[in-house]
Amino acid sequence: MELTPFLKSLLSTSGLSAYETPAAKIIAEAWQPLVDEVQYSKIGSLEAFKKGTSTALSTGASTEHRSIMLAAHMDAIGMMVTKVQDGFLRVTQIGGVDARVLPGTPVTVHASRGGKPEELPGIVVQPAVRLLPASMADNPVPMDHLFIETGLLPKDVAAKVQIGDLVSYATEPVELAGDALAGHSLDNRASVAVVTVALDELQKKSHAWDVWAVATAQEEVTLGGAFTSAHGLRPDLAVAVDVTFAKGPGANDWQTFPFGKGPTLGFGPNLHPFLFKKFEELAKNLEIPYQTEVIPRHSGTDAYAMQVSAEGIPTMVIGIPLRYMHTPVEVVALKDIQRAGRLLAEFIAALELDFVEKIVWED
Repeated sequence: MELTPFLKSLLSTSGLSAYETPAAKIIAEAWQPLVDEVQYSKIGSLEAFKKGTSTALSTGASTEHRSIMLAAHMDAIGMMVTKVQDGFLRVTQIGGVDARVLPGTPVTVHASRGGKPEELPGIVVQPAVRLLPASMADNPVPMDHLFIETGLLPKDVAAKVQIGDLVSYATEPVELAGDALAGHSLDNRASVAVVTVALDELQKKSHAWDVWAVATAQEEVTLGGAFTSAHGLRPDLAVAVDVTFAKGPGANDWQTFPFGKGPTLGFGPNLHPFLFKKFEELAKNLEIPYQTEVIPRHSGTDAYAMQVSAEGIPTMVIGIPLRYMHTPVEVVALKDIQRAGRLLAEFIAALELDFVEKIVWED
């Protein structure tokens, strides 16, 4: 598949948490040729179904197909207008926005006043240091002292923008040397690309199990997309794909992982040890480089929501090392996306109908 153009298209749209439609449309267009059916959950997650080739598994008086759910959240962090003041916009955060990196960031204001939606270019700015309170002179400026400049006169801003309008990052994706890509919202559209690679790989493989590929909504704020889709679809297994922290300046402890050296496999109470073992064995057999990511509590990803849905779903998490998380210039290595997508496809293709019966929790 054409990975880079697809990913750049996702990084050139908004789709903030609970307002994912712009991203969902792009993903749906890419997934439709790769699956048998596409639908939306009641809270906006995109659910794509790819039928397995096996006959139904007999379970007493009824029959059913085994299914696996692949979850990659499509929502992005951003901001929301809280006040229109003398032609400037005050904002609050949607998701985990780091105010330290905001000044100078280009943004798009999704203006909605008057029933005529309009995208206004803007930039996040702050007052000159001498105009700030003395306590802030040598410190990062908090969000309540930042504002957005659109260049419009106060009367024009008031006519176009209202409280509750969304503000998304407008930094353009940039292809870097070393087969890397920078841009906003790579957390977690890099993982949407992983699932897309996996679906593309499955076009040339036979797989017994049904596959649900889900671009989940609201991960950054509620985990609501994963909770509801896992409960509604009731898969036998679940895999969350998300980003994790890559090593870099000032980030080199056990919680960070080499950039461009392969995806991570999550290990800890949120992840089933049997699935970790199977993914690890497969990665070794395929000579796909990987790292073990120790997660001593819940992972903070869709994996938590899926694991505790319904009666409990055996769950795994695959991570893509990413630098500068939750900033407008996140960076990933494209080969890690390709590796993770291939690993997922090979795992699905190898699933046997009696796989679930073999699962045991051995700590």
